[in-house]
Amino acid sequence: MEVAPTLGQWFQPLIGATPYNKKHVEDAQTATKARFQILEDHLLHNTFLVSERITLADFFLASIVQRGSELVFDPSFRSSYPNIFRHYNTVARTSAYKTVGLNGQDPTFVDTAVTYTPPAKAEKPKVEKAPAAPKAEKPKAEKKKKDDDEEEDDTPKETKPKHPIEALGPAKSFPLDEFKRQYSNLDTPDALKWFDEHYDPQEYSLWHAEYKYPEELTQVFMSSNLITGFHSRLEGSRKYLFGNAGVYGVKDNSAIQGVYLVRGSDGVAAFDVAPDYESYNFRQLDWSKPEDRKLTEDVWKWEGAMGDKQFADGKTFK
Repeated sequence: MEVAPTLGQWFQPLIGATPYNKKHVEDAQTATKARFQILEDHLLHNTFLVSERITLADFFLASIVQRGSELVFDPSFRSSYPNIFRHYNTVARTSAYKTVGLNGQDPTFVDTAVTYTPPAKAEKPKVEKAPAAPKAEKPKAEKKKKDDDEEEDDTPKETKPKHPIEALGPAKSFPLDEFKRQYSNLDTPDALKWFDEHYDPQEYSLWHAEYKYPEELTQVFMSSNLITGFHSRLEGSRKYLFGNAGVYGVKDNSAIQGVYLVRGSDGVAAFDVAPDYESYNFRQLDWSKPEDRKLTEDVWKWEGAMGDKQFADGKTFK
């Protein structure tokens, strides 16, 4: 779904998930509207996206619209796409989506879209100058000119919003970038041996992700593309995240699971940058437990099975 990346590029800078650039946000907003218009025209003559019955595509679109409705789709925006929001209200009120996607709650719609708030600048202490040195006022004039110049440019040049995980600071004993290099350059068993020797559960946590709607999966390559899309929307957490996800099974009988390594213990802080992360169930793993270790190793080696479904295809996020 091409609308998900542009929507993420629109709202993520506004909530501090990625650096803010006014032009980039405006371009993403324009691109989102263009893609919405295509969907709007399609839904003018169709109840659902693919057929006359609800499918995975409808749940996926609903998850995207839900995220936007909670953040940036204000009443003016919603009134421009009545067919899309008719579709969303229809899907959101199905028992399956309301239970899983909305945790039993009704859909939320913002009255005012979130806006970017630049970080407050620290006020510099004023230094009183002796009366005999009037030219000491010149720095204030220069500072005023500098402030005026900064006001003309809406794009902050120095201060950038921080990713929530950035507050943890750099890891001291387990360098994630080095593990990514090990995984890329060594055979996977050797990379896992390096991981076992260096992994520090105080600095990183392991998370299992399982796609919530396996009954909607059809072709294996389409399910694989679904993983690729999810990974592309995790871009804002690339510095803090590594993992693999795989498709298990065959056409019309498959499932998706992945195992991810996250800086810190809060997995949501890493996955929340992707609008569709709520389409997955997440649980934390314990590397010291044999069953969790085997699950991690199998997924990262692109081996093993999910129940009676054998591994079919995989994607790596690094």
